[in-house]
Amino acid sequence: MTEQGGTSPDACGAQAPGHRHWTVDEHLADVLAGVAPLPGIELQLLDAQGCRLDEDVVAAGDLPPFDNSSMDGYAVRTADTVGASERYPSVLAVVGEIAAGAGELPKVGPGQSVRIMTGAPMPPGAEAVAPVEWTDGGTGSGLAADSMTAPRPHEEVRVLREVGPGAHVRRRGSDIRAGERVLETGTELGPTQLGLLAAIGRGVVRVRPRPRVVILSTGSELVQPGEPIGPGQISDSNSFTLTAAAQQAGAIAYRVGGVPDDAAVLRGVLEDQLGRADLIVTSGGVSVGAYDVVKEVFESYGGMDFRKLRMQPGKPQGFGRIGEGGSAVPLLALPGNPVSAYISFELFVRPVIRTMLGAPDVHRPVVRAQCTADLRSPAGRRQFLRGWYTPATAHTRARVAPVGGEGSHLVGALARANCLITVPEETVAVPAGQSLDVVLLTD
Repeated sequence: MTEQGGTSPDACGAQAPGHRHWTVDEHLADVLAGVAPLPGIELQLLDAQGCRLDEDVVAAGDLPPFDNSSMDGYAVRTADTVGASERYPSVLAVVGEIAAGAGELPKVGPGQSVRIMTGAPMPPGAEAVAPVEWTDGGTGSGLAADSMTAPRPHEEVRVLREVGPGAHVRRRGSDIRAGERVLETGTELGPTQLGLLAAIGRGVVRVRPRPRVVILSTGSELVQPGEPIGPGQISDSNSFTLTAAAQQAGAIAYRVGGVPDDAAVLRGVLEDQLGRADLIVTSGGVSVGAYDVVKEVFESYGGMDFRKLRMQPGKPQGFGRIGEGGSAVPLLALPGNPVSAYISFELFVRPVIRTMLGAPDVHRPVVRAQCTADLRSPAGRRQFLRGWYTPATAHTRARVAPVGGEGSHLVGALARANCLITVPEETVAVPAGQSLDVVLLTD
């Protein structure tokens, strides 16, 4: 079977006359026409990280829900501090103490103050907070303090500067007002968004779930990394590359180890995985090898189409659905050579995952850059070369340099690339200095 270390699937024999060769854009459009955002579900907040909202979130109440202190200090009436200074401090009686979470609040009258902690509700009668650093902390020394003394009977505090109205008070609703829309449909939920939801009292939220993607590598020659490699065997790298790529795209990815070239085994694995998959991605077995059982098994389900694309690498592709009726799961069958598999993932699978997420940015960014080397490309195929992209500066244009050769087995070069250089189908030669489209691979 053509797999990760085998002959490039782009070296397949010629097809029967009249067999259609799809363009990259045609295949992508066909694939995306068969998928849609997943239905919304309600999840607990931490389970919703990485998902996108399927509702507008409106605050039920004000945030903060009450006036509270932003400092440790003393709640005061501003009139009692007019003209206060270190030489002529305002001396106020301390009539109580309020900690964060307090229920019953002492009232502040003329000539009085209340000890108050950060986050504690403002007591009736108080208009501002004198930070402890603006007072003597109740020591009686008249000198600025950095902490308050322990409560004691008949305590007084000296305020060493004037306190303006509302000073160091977080007003009710100063952050969010009741009825305000705080997050919109489609917002991706990260740590700060989840914190906001918790702050306004939301314990669950309706989201587009992250798609569950099952990754399969096929080929009897595959062994797992770390296991002894026998004659004709290679380590399975595709399943790791594609699982990581699916996670990076926003999916919950399940990696399944290499599946041998056995129709019964492959069918059993598929049947076992269908129950937990929103999408299945395979690599290997889509070329014309004599032992390629992948097409045989997939086609037995019906609804699968295997086709040749006008691209290099990644010419053979498969797409369709497997399973019963409305529960059928989309499946993308990618070529087995590592570079072909990864490039096919970026061009076709990633947009499917992003579509299922309901994300607005379905495709990788594409920019223009000046190529630093001469390139050659086969006629009639859109070529995707590994490259290193350097953004423009104030004095230089954006540039891109090829990395490694064209072989679809060269994973070393792939690991050093941060972009794909795109050479159009009709172009067979690109002189150094010409600008080309570049697909950026970094988030």
